Amino acid sequence: MTLPGSAGELTLNAAQRAAVEHGTGPLLVLAGAGSGKTRVLTARVARIVDALGVAPHRVLAVTFTNKAAGEMRERIARLLGAEPRGMWIGTFHGLGARMLRLHAERVGRTAEYTIYDEDDTLTVVRRLMERAKVSIKDFAPKAVAAAISDAKNALVTPAEYERLAMTPLAKAVSAVYAALEPVLRAQNAVSFDDLLVLPVQLLTEHADLRAHYAARFEHLLVDEYQDTNHAQYEFVRLIAGPQGNVAVVGDDDQSIYGWRGADVRNILDFERDYPGARVVRLEENYRSTPGILALANVVIAQNTARRGKTLRATRPAGEPVTVLKALDDRDEADAIAEAIEIRRMNLRERPSEMAVLYRTNAQSRGIEESLRRRGIPYRLVGAVRFYDRREVRDLLAWLRLAANPADDEAFRRAITVPRRGIGEATVELMAESARALGIPLLGMTRRAGELEGVRPATRQALGDIARLADRFRASAADASVDQLILEILQATGYDEALRAEGPEGLDRLDNVRAMVEGAAETVVDDGGELGLRPLDHFLQKAMLVTAADQLGADADAVTLMTVHTAKGLEYPVIFVAGMEDGLFPLARAFDDPELLEEERRLLYVAITRAERKLTLTWAMTRRRNGELMPGMLSSFLSPVPKELYDAQLTSRLRGSASACAYPTPAMRRPGSPMTRPAAWAAPTEEESQVAPIYVKGARVRHKAFGSGTILDLAGSGRDAKVTIEFDDETVGRKRLVVAFAGLERDDE
Repeated sequence: MTLPGSAGELTLNAAQRAAVEHGTGPLLVLAGAGSGKTRVLTARVARIVDALGVAPHRVLAVTFTNKAAGEMRERIARLLGAEPRGMWIGTFHGLGARMLRLHAERVGRTAEYTIYDEDDTLTVVRRLMERAKVSIKDFAPKAVAAAISDAKNALVTPAEYERLAMTPLAKAVSAVYAALEPVLRAQNAVSFDDLLVLPVQLLTEHADLRAHYAARFEHLLVDEYQDTNHAQYEFVRLIAGPQGNVAVVGDDDQSIYGWRGADVRNILDFERDYPGARVVRLEENYRSTPGILALANVVIAQNTARRGKTLRATRPAGEPVTVLKALDDRDEADAIAEAIEIRRMNLRERPSEMAVLYRTNAQSRGIEESLRRRGIPYRLVGAVRFYDRREVRDLLAWLRLAANPADDEAFRRAITVPRRGIGEATVELMAESARALGIPLLGMTRRAGELEGVRPATRQALGDIARLADRFRASAADASVDQLILEILQATGYDEALRAEGPEGLDRLDNVRAMVEGAAETVVDDGGELGLRPLDHFLQKAMLVTAADQLGADADAVTLMTVHTAKGLEYPVIFVAGMEDGLFPLARAFDDPELLEEERRLLYVAITRAERKLTLTWAMTRRRNGELMPGMLSSFLSPVPKELYDAQLTSRLRGSASACAYPTPAMRRPGSPMTRPAAWAAPTEEESQVAPIYVKGARVRHKAFGSGTILDLAGSGRDAKVTIEFDDETVGRKRLVVAFAGLERDDE
């Protein structure tokens, strides 16, 4: 296959070529992990434009991250030898925002509308709860906001929600949900969920728009189709139109976002929705070694709700998969850090080539501590995002107010940076008057003289706010965003306020500088879209950034993150920590067959992130919620033949009598199907040989206390205790719990 501007013939295997060269009609590409789906997507778009002669502006490509959209556009441009001008390429939310800009008036907004993120929406929800007399003590605002979000993504209207509301929580949510849209409309704002819901509303309620987009986009391509929710499903269906030239690429085995509304049935039932669809399976894996893929295939084969495919390796054999058993979570973390250090020293592997994945964020703390003790650089993905930092959100409030004077949430934050003596009581008084007059809070600053009981100094401060907002709005018409930020910093005195905070404030100023630099680099080339000011473009970009979009750090450091965050990434060396029942899978999954299968898909995702070395770790005991709990190897690994992995013990466990202490069946979770692989059915020969270390008179070594002699033993299993007389007189005699002492034999 040769395309203009390409470096010659694009290399494709038979299945990839079949997907790329498919003509018209619906197409489902089941793309296994590491099977080259991005290559297929971009090559198919290029072929549609080049070989089929379809104009770029008649092609719509949907991805799930801004990073993926940018990479797709760059690859298509390279294949075609020119920019695909006019082509819509972006995320569901980004494309929804673009469509709303063009037709904002049909949903009661203007093109200058503000996108409210989760925090903004939560603030509005809390205020509406107070207005509706819904107690925030009885119902958490976050729970109410989450329920509304779920309803929106499922396209459940406030009226329908009210009809279905049976529980006290649902009735409370219903009251807030019904009041939310009028408030957002009055503030010329939309929630993040509305970027999906309102475009579907536009296409559903306006036949002319539905016909327009169905005719314009002759070909529709969707990436990661297994992660679509109901609103995204409807968006695709409505735009695909009667011609049905929709090609979706996805992997039902990697559907891991059911908790946020993704419906795996969208990909499982594709042929029902699009009769006559062609199905192509991409099963050749270009990422992982055969041993890693063999493990992945066995694990995922246990699921029943799947289309079925088997990954085939194209790489030569490599290191075996390791399943590492640890004494406890601290031992597990130390063992991971030790393995990373050994690979750095012996194999000359860089920290950036390695990643540690875990099921829950709480697991990172111990791993971080172990890496720090060894001086191993790491970066924690999932910490506070740049655009979530206080100083950045403060400046964004002023930018949002300059872009949209009706943004009441931006106004409430802007008046506090820096503080101007405008208290909450004054703001609430303004809010009541503003609602009565039908104007935004900023409008009330120009009528501060009408507010009774407000001090002259406060009226002056409100007047200053109005003048600043007018000034910044005027500047936004033709100034670049970085210039506007600098103007805001100086005019408001915010830079001086940060300096006054001392060292922490100086660190925040560094983040402000980074924000200015980022704004300067923003390119206002949004696929040929007209009428979008630089400020609007910058705000839209800032509000649509996702955690996955911020992973491009250049630091040579080990990456720590949850498996969910690792979706779509790959590393030469992967450690998956916490492979125990109750943690991976989570305990609640045993009562929900669908959730259990999603947890297994999550493990499949974790396994297939590894290129050449995979290590799965688990601990015999783990401290959870302040309590030391016994652990059992994850039942997800029970069907795996023992020849597919190398079972190992940590060095601490090899030197501990507790290696012989296994959780009994009585310790297992009631009703859990967990079974222990044969490799852990009984103490190994190696474990039995080291047991005599714990006898009276034996010499042992402790990491902190040095060498000593065992004087006495008490208890058994993980409750075993030992009394040791240490050689160092300043340490003396100590009584230690064997399970946590980390003792080693001292043969010197």
